Amino acid sequence: MTEPEPHGTPDEHAADVAELERGSGTAARLFDVRSVIGGLFVFYGLLIGGAGLFAGADAIAKAQGININLWTGSSMLLVGAFFLLWQWIRPLRHDTPAG
Repeated sequence: MTEPEPHGTPDEHAADVAELERGSGTAARLFDVRSVIGGLFVFYGLLIGGAGLFAGADAIAKAQGININLWTGSSMLLVGAFFLLWQWIRPLRHDTPAG
């Protein structure tokens, strides 16, 4: 039995490997955990902050005069914005090994 001959030249294989490495870097950026954490904090911050905007006097009185939903929602929005800004300023980089 003979070995099957490889298809393509070494230059074509190198180009294919380079393309796959670029694609894997893009996939890593798509699944950056900072975007998930930031998005969830922003989403829940909007929900809780919105509940705080429409809080009644009874709910505020239960929290000793502090609109806790508004403060918590605002804090969550800030944390979520921090994570999303951090991802935007310092994106993941896919470093290829030298060789």
